[in-house]
Amino acid sequence: MAKQNVAEQFVDILARAGVKRLYGVVGDSLNPVVDAIRRNPAMDWIHVRHEETAAFAAGAEAQITGSLAACAGSCGPGNLHLINGLYDAHRSMAPVLALASHIPSSEIGLGYFQETHPELLFQECSHYNEMISNPEQMPRLLQTAIQHAIGRGGVSVVSMPGDIASRPAPEKSIEHALVTTRPTVRPGDDEIDKLCRMVDEARRVTLFCGSGTAGAHAEVMEFAEKIKSPVGHALRGKEWIQYDNPYDVGMSGLLGYGAAYEATHECDLLVLLGTDFPYNAFLPDDVKIVQVDVRPEHLGRRSKLDLAVWGDVRETLRCLTPRVKPKSDRKFLDRMLKKHANALEGVVKAYTRKVDKHVPIHPEYVASVLDELADEDAVFTVDTGMNNVWAARYLTPNGKRRVIGSFSHGSMANALPQAIGAQFTDLNRQVVAMSGDGGFSMLMGDFLTLVQHDLPVKVVLFNNSSLGMVELEMLVAGLPSYGTNNANTDYAAIARAAGAYGVRVEKPKQLQGALKDAFKHKGPALVDVVTDPNALSIPPKISADMVTGFALSASKIVLDGGVGRMLQMARSNLRNVPRP
Repeated sequence: MAKQNVAEQFVDILARAGVKRLYGVVGDSLNPVVDAIRRNPAMDWIHVRHEETAAFAAGAEAQITGSLAACAGSCGPGNLHLINGLYDAHRSMAPVLALASHIPSSEIGLGYFQETHPELLFQECSHYNEMISNPEQMPRLLQTAIQHAIGRGGVSVVSMPGDIASRPAPEKSIEHALVTTRPTVRPGDDEIDKLCRMVDEARRVTLFCGSGTAGAHAEVMEFAEKIKSPVGHALRGKEWIQYDNPYDVGMSGLLGYGAAYEATHECDLLVLLGTDFPYNAFLPDDVKIVQVDVRPEHLGRRSKLDLAVWGDVRETLRCLTPRVKPKSDRKFLDRMLKKHANALEGVVKAYTRKVDKHVPIHPEYVASVLDELADEDAVFTVDTGMNNVWAARYLTPNGKRRVIGSFSHGSMANALPQAIGAQFTDLNRQVVAMSGDGGFSMLMGDFLTLVQHDLPVKVVLFNNSSLGMVELEMLVAGLPSYGTNNANTDYAAIARAAGAYGVRVEKPKQLQGALKDAFKHKGPALVDVVTDPNALSIPPKISADMVTGFALSASKIVLDGGVGRMLQMARSNLRNVPRP
């Protein structure tokens, strides 16, 4: 049997950690690793057009599977392209291993062609970032990197010069048992007792939930029922907590709707569950606040806490719920449910009149039809910008659907590359990229990746020929929009020229048929929908409080954007409110 080189050993260790594919663009310093993958049946090389796409795809795959995913870039400019997608994966707590291939080891520090210093460049967007300088070091270093990515939830970066990758692997490398899953974290009894007393003493408790409530839906519902609490959520908490929720009062933040803001401000005790909600302007400063989070560094960095609880949300509630005293007074909960339903009734009216005849097409209408037609277990990837608004308002979670976006990092152009990673996890699952024309055109080259790998991703393009959210930000700040217009482009024609299915929709009556046909198509498809760039209304008075920073008043600009099927859920929840 031929002796392994370092690159082959590197690939073997990744495969043993559960990595099934490596996303990237080939290049000289990376060639030994790519060749090792070619000869290893346990792993595939996924050729993309831009390394930023590779990192976004790996991050999406990790979020869908919960397992380690990997990407790679060649030396210098190649691995430098990874950085934006790695920032997004790291801030999304997605376990990703990035290989930053490096220049020849003998030339490091001498200003060699394409020289950069990846051990410095990736420091801020990783838990672990080290360079392999000799073959004997590689196995332990890679295993340490893997365990950092999985154990801490985020990115590890390994730099490796191409000449090191080509050298013979050490004869007897130690094969450690690898960490492949994360444990749950239970708070201490003292914290549980303190939290129990605070809940018992409060007359009005509100729960505000983030992505840390994943897997804890039943526990949150049981707790809310016992203490008669409204339940609001942040955008990243929507897919985990909004469905089958008779206590739902909507979402807070710039894209918020319903009564979530009121519920968090009018309570005696606000319990933040698994959320690192960044907009402290939306959080109260005159009520008691408890935060429960599995990452202690998140505790208290958004608001002053009366109690910080380090623990997994599900385990914390399993310990807490049996101990708290049941509450019988529903007045606060019922009042918030009524406010929520009334708020949704008001905002939906603007988009129920002649919406199926309005040209250019209302983007709200597109999102509503998409929500109705998409599969029950579809994965939606959502571009940053106005598509975040439509996803927040119209996509209906049900416990099986997934919604992935650059919700913490806020990068443009994320939807298409994330759809690539999501689709590779299951070629039979429907994956829909909700793209804006600004984001799509930024990394449009990787639409060719869909075609080359015959990935059945469906791109629904909200084409308003502008950078809509940037325009909105300028208007809120009292500035005229400038530099936000995009040329009116027929992206469907580009899709067809690339060898994919493409259709352009300019009238509402064409929309449903176009989406149905695209969903039936077995390969990649793009539906280019010409949408109204003036879909959002601006309030008649803009105060200083509305100027950027995502202050409360700024959110009112998007509060007239409709709410889709959430209104139906709010109406049904009112059945639980006792009649006077």
